Amino acid sequence: MRADSLLRSLINEGEIPGLAIGVSQENGQQYLQGFGYSNIESKLLIDPTRSLFRIASVSKPIAAMALARAVQDGIIDLDASFYDYVSYFPLKEFDFTIRHLASHTAGIRAYRGKEYGLNLPLSIKEGLALFKDDPLQFAPGTSFLYNSYGWVMISLAIEEVTGLPFSEYVKEKILHPLNMLHTFPEDTKGRHIDQVNFYTSKGSNFVDSIPVNNTYKLAGGGYLSTVFDLIKLGQEILKPTLVSEEILREFLTSQIIEGNPTYYGLGWEVSVDRKNRKYYGHQGNGVGAYSNFFIYPDKNTVIAILINCTDPKIQKNLDAVIDQFL
Repeated sequence: MRADSLLRSLINEGEIPGLAIGVSQENGQQYLQGFGYSNIESKLLIDPTRSLFRIASVSKPIAAMALARAVQDGIIDLDASFYDYVSYFPLKEFDFTIRHLASHTAGIRAYRGKEYGLNLPLSIKEGLALFKDDPLQFAPGTSFLYNSYGWVMISLAIEEVTGLPFSEYVKEKILHPLNMLHTFPEDTKGRHIDQVNFYTSKGSNFVDSIPVNNTYKLAGGGYLSTVFDLIKLGQEILKPTLVSEEILREFLTSQIIEGNPTYYGLGWEVSVDRKNRKYYGHQGNGVGAYSNFFIYPDKNTVIAILINCTDPKIQKNLDAVIDQFL
């Protein structure tokens, strides 16, 4: 099929080292393919059912489902102050809510300098030190600033209210119920057996990416997963079983600021693509990783694409591939 040839050409032309794609369509058919290498040196091939990629900000929809479950269970209130859950966070000029944090409208700042690629063994709570003393960028609810630190704060709120590590809460409430058994926090002490090598493009070659520790920002960009697992998450959104449709609707509705949509809900992009097709999902770009995760509700189609290379600048090519399934 044409999608195969488009993706194979990305490998043959040296645009990316490896890629996995998973598609679930409304007729029940699934498309799972791997292209290129998990490890260039050993010529280990990508396996779409097992190869573990960094999914970068596609972690946010996973975290959002955990937050939705906490809302469903009555232990988190989206419109409660963040300070109700984490009282020791430094006071700011304005109060802000969990909803503000989840929708990137709290005024929390984005990464600065080398923070994007930190290799420090910080816990979620310790990660606050990076930004906790900085002022809000704007009054909450008045603007939109995409960042991952807001989700660090949400994951800490969940830890405080449940008494569980965030990773354990997500595993218990989301990953295991959905049979997402190949989705994990990255192990900083060793590699998962199916973990791909992470690369950065350097001229016409690929080199190993810099070492990075994403432990503290697990909720915003720290998970490893497979396209096979992400398809299961997408199918849950189309036919929810873990949270009510009413709660899910809050997460999948764009926030409005001064009459204008932000095209972002709570942990989910909520928008239309270049052909005006409605989707929910997320893109991700991290050290040694690039990801697409899109759910087209009108087509009952879920598409996940994972690449083991820092932003390879091929989104137009991926858009052309996505078109083949819609």
